[in-house]
Amino acid sequence: MMMKPFFVAACLFATFALQAQAPGLLKQNGIRIGVMPAGRLNAITDVQGVKVGQVTIVQGDSVRTGVTSILPHGGNLFQQKVPAAVFVGNGFGKLAGTTQIAELGTIESPIVLTNTLSVAAGIQGIIDYTLQQPGNEKVQSVNAVVGETNDGFLNDIRGMHVSKAQVLQSMLQADTGVLAQGNVGAGTGTVCFGWKGGIGTASRQLPANLGGYTVGVLVQTNFGGVLEIAGVPVGQLLQKYALKDELNHTPDGSCMIVVATDAPLDARNLERLAKRAFMGLAKTGGIASNGSGDYVIAFSTANKVPHQPTAVVVPAQYLHNEATTPLFMAAIEATEEAIINSLFAAATMKGKAGRTIEALPKEKVISLIQQYKRGNGQ
Repeated sequence: MMMKPFFVAACLFATFALQAQAPGLLKQNGIRIGVMPAGRLNAITDVQGVKVGQVTIVQGDSVRTGVTSILPHGGNLFQQKVPAAVFVGNGFGKLAGTTQIAELGTIESPIVLTNTLSVAAGIQGIIDYTLQQPGNEKVQSVNAVVGETNDGFLNDIRGMHVSKAQVLQSMLQADTGVLAQGNVGAGTGTVCFGWKGGIGTASRQLPANLGGYTVGVLVQTNFGGVLEIAGVPVGQLLQKYALKDELNHTPDGSCMIVVATDAPLDARNLERLAKRAFMGLAKTGGIASNGSGDYVIAFSTANKVPHQPTAVVVPAQYLHNEATTPLFMAAIEATEEAIINSLFAAATMKGKAGRTIEALPKEKVISLIQQYKRGNGQ
């Protein structure tokens, strides 16, 4: 049964007020990820023009899922594509649209994140969105980009409760600005490091002498390993980590990572940027286990690629290889912080079959980090 639109909106409003504070919470408690400054919002929407829309679906005692859509810009994406690349950390997953991105080096649709069995609904929603845009009246092919993680522990995933109408809604209501994090959108029913995961975001701002570029990251966390926060082995200290107690804490799951930048990178250097983002996942203790689908999609907003060019040779300027290192560092730090933000923003959730996943015990974690750093002279 489809969720009523007003109920979806109510879920979004409630989670926004509670969970948009997570980035500030880390800073306020002396937890600093990396050394580079964050953007104004500490979010993927710090990259000018990038929009995000989320639909949260919570019904009864078993439906815990949703949709998160990322729009590289607010115009006609099919007519004005953006350079893009995909890096596959571990391919146990379903990421639609990858071959055309690899072949042509561009993205022509919003990026939709949802649950594993709703990828088809994501594709249908993108197709509807694209075909109905003015200027696309003759379009007969759309490369829809849809990623997923499996939220079946808390969500009635077989019920396929995400509709193409809700996917379309997430794109139509996408906006710039502060983002809700945690139990929202595609992160509503996810689990990370044995605690409640979700949607997380962060950004990094390069200084003016290095171009002043912004790198923003959004993640959908649903994976395992041995949690580390700012270099502190939190998972070990809390005695909750992968392969402990005869495999009770399974590391399988997935992580979708979307990286946006306004730096003028071509598809080749965007792939290199995506690889560095995966290093950010590793810094949190993620292990890309056998059953984990871990993907990075990276795009640049700097050079639009017209669907119908006015000339055979298209002029464009791209950053030199020698200037990419600060961006690589920014992607690592922003990804690491986005993952931690997804945990700090998430709330305890009860779902399918009466199962409950507890939120990360934030006060205990903060205390452990402070003690650990004092004990190690930091």
